[in-house]
Amino acid sequence: MSGVVVVELSDSASAPFTGKILAELGAEVWKAERPTGDSARGWGPSTWKGSGAAFHALNRGKRCISIDIKDREQLVTLHRLIAERADVFVHNLRPGAAATYGLDPDSLRVTKPELICCEIGAFGHQGPLSTLPGYDPLMQAFAGIMSITGEEDRSPVRAGVSIVDFGTGMWAVIGILAALHRRAAKHSGATVNASLLETALAWMSIGIASHNAAGAPGGRHGSGVAFIVPRAYPAADGDLVVSCANDALFGRLCEALGRPEWAVDDRFATNTARLRNRAEIDRLIAERLARQPRAHWQERLQSAGVPVAPIQTTAEVVAHEQTRALGIIGNPPDDELGVVGLPLSFDGRRPPPLHAARHIGADDDKIGGVLKDRL
Repeated sequence: MSGVVVVELSDSASAPFTGKILAELGAEVWKAERPTGDSARGWGPSTWKGSGAAFHALNRGKRCISIDIKDREQLVTLHRLIAERADVFVHNLRPGAAATYGLDPDSLRVTKPELICCEIGAFGHQGPLSTLPGYDPLMQAFAGIMSITGEEDRSPVRAGVSIVDFGTGMWAVIGILAALHRRAAKHSGATVNASLLETALAWMSIGIASHNAAGAPGGRHGSGVAFIVPRAYPAADGDLVVSCANDALFGRLCEALGRPEWAVDDRFATNTARLRNRAEIDRLIAERLARQPRAHWQERLQSAGVPVAPIQTTAEVVAHEQTRALGIIGNPPDDELGVVGLPLSFDGRRPPPLHAARHIGADDDKIGGVLKDRL
């Protein structure tokens, strides 16, 4: 994406993640944040060089400028930056705020028809809730993700990572790339709308299809899922996730556990039967796995061709040889903080780590140099 200029007026996670991806794909990204800073700068508990580690994870590789859109002169500067430099404008302002400051697509494309505007909202750009703000955990709740996450006899829980924020950033990038492709052919701009709720609903695709087919969303199954058995089980020294997506894999599991008769037992021979007798097969598998440490079972199951993985801590996954071999965690050239890179490779090579996230307004003095007339 070298040669593409993005202006990102953002806060928190979804829009910053959008800009991060675009920057790592080679775009020149100008991050505009309010003078008091992006909210993520204050997210703890871990901090790095005065800002939350979360901010560094989401904002490296960008030019950082401080813009108070309530200040008329600074708003004019932002408008000029967009009009004179931007191919793409991304924001996650509160609903209605963009139009108040003339930053809505209709206003911006009066002077720049080819501009691609990406608006990231909470509940979506239309409908009775479209004017409400929202955050990741709200959408996990609203879209039903939490209703199928957690143990059956416990309260619903949210995913431990911001799957909705990050997913929305990914969808926004997909939309922006499609709009850039169309612009190259038709020489016209576009408005890309993405939202947290729409992303959360997309992650619920199987659950919603299951509900519409049978009237049942599937319930909560802890480390398992509604439509496949088995799940996670405790070995002698830690937990393992065993995944058998078909009956052939389940047969291999039974052989590896020394209980081949389970594979022909009418209660367990098919996935449908195992779902009906989930509690019993889970109990039987757990009893076998508890007898040996997880390294024993990993070797045995992997040799049998059964998908298996240990439940690792963050420290374990960072230190694991497979993670290191992928080279996905690296240090920016100007910083010692190891951060996760783009989960893509091109011709076998991953884009290198970009420069570290910068302090508030670090590139304010560069704005004048990129505009047609110095301010």
